[in-house]
Amino acid sequence: MCGIIGVSAVPDAGRVAYLGLYALQHRGQESCGIVTLDQSTRPHVQRGMGLVSEVFNEEVLGTLPGDVAVGHTRYSTSGTTVLANAQPSLVNYRGGLLTLAHNGDLTNAVALRHELVEQGAIFSSSSDSEVIVHLIARSTGPDVEHQIRVALERVEGAYSLIISVGRDIYAAVDGRGFRPLALARLGDGIVVASESCAFDLMGATKLRELTPGEFVRIRNGVIHNLAPLPVKPVSRCVFELVYFSRPDSTIFGESVDRVRRQLGRELAKEHPAPGADVVFSVPDSANAMALGFHEESGIKLEYGLIRNHYVGRTFITPTQALRVAKVRIKFNPVREVIEGKRVVVVDDSLVRGTTSKGLVQMIRGAGAREVHLRLGSPPITGPCYYGIDTPTRAELIAATHSHEEIRDYLGVDTLGYLSLEGMLRAAGTANRFCHACFSGQYPVPVDEASDRSRHLSPLAPSLA
Repeated sequence: MCGIIGVSAVPDAGRVAYLGLYALQHRGQESCGIVTLDQSTRPHVQRGMGLVSEVFNEEVLGTLPGDVAVGHTRYSTSGTTVLANAQPSLVNYRGGLLTLAHNGDLTNAVALRHELVEQGAIFSSSSDSEVIVHLIARSTGPDVEHQIRVALERVEGAYSLIISVGRDIYAAVDGRGFRPLALARLGDGIVVASESCAFDLMGATKLRELTPGEFVRIRNGVIHNLAPLPVKPVSRCVFELVYFSRPDSTIFGESVDRVRRQLGRELAKEHPAPGADVVFSVPDSANAMALGFHEESGIKLEYGLIRNHYVGRTFITPTQALRVAKVRIKFNPVREVIEGKRVVVVDDSLVRGTTSKGLVQMIRGAGAREVHLRLGSPPITGPCYYGIDTPTRAELIAATHSHEEIRDYLGVDTLGYLSLEGMLRAAGTANRFCHACFSGQYPVPVDEASDRSRHLSPLAPSLA
């Protein structure tokens, strides 16, 4: 999962992109970058490992002049956590200076990479995004638009893209619409972002979201609609609404906060906890779910866990050792709320079980009489190949353990997952969703080589 930003015809575009990336920090914590272009199309680049606040400061932003910018904040789902994989990518090709920021995963990247290497292509990273750059560069289309189109018609899987060529910005969403991307007006210019919460921080006014297969060019702050890419059966990622997106965003036409409250209400209907004294969330993504659970059940809502906001999201931390360490410093129980109480703990999902097991131990240690865990999504039983870091079934506790085994492992009195039907009801009827990680119904097939190659080192050979 990544956050991407594009800025066209906005003075001091680098600082605007910086604000947008700050708002999208939750979508990636490993690396970030901004490329700006001035009136002469001269590029100015800053990429680095770490958070937006660690890579950028006033001095660095002062080196990024221009009124066109592309930004990216990264959480690796394909390729290792190294600077070579940081984006935006920046290359020179016959059409001019090209910058690319990508959110999603390409399911046929391994096969394409192998084909390109056999043709003499040289890769400098293990990111699947670089495959798109090579395909654009090798396209025989008559102009930039056709070259990008030909490249995108060859890739499969999930992509929301922002590409600048010279001072033009192109934005595109794959034909299934897995990942969100939206347009907004800022003064006389246009900004593009993964989520609408970025527009609020930038001071922009949202225009609309890009639809599946939509392809646009933005030139000097004017949006030009291009012929759409081939549209396929729509498969919006439901996990965007359950976990990844910020609650103050609107994505896929849905308020994330509204959906999460409804998830909590559905959860209370399916898995009530009669006799419980209090309900509280695992902050922050489950806050609205706990509120919905409270509204439906009537159980008193409390703040039972306090989150240290100087610690990032444990789910998108790249290694298991770091996830375990972060759980210990990320949350602290409020003993006065918990001690002697029968508590309902609401969380958005259960992936590996690492965070939840540590939390339950802390809650027990704070004196809870009973602990009832409620999860606002179904059991995750399969990996995601479209942009979420669940690369193998072995990492997924629900794929390898029964319900009772999970309950015993976590140390809770009862465990309740929201059903697939309940989750989809809460998500609304305006979209068709991808729920492959819950149901095993994958909209785009993935070959074994792609699965095995997701975390190659930057210069490792492709698996064919």
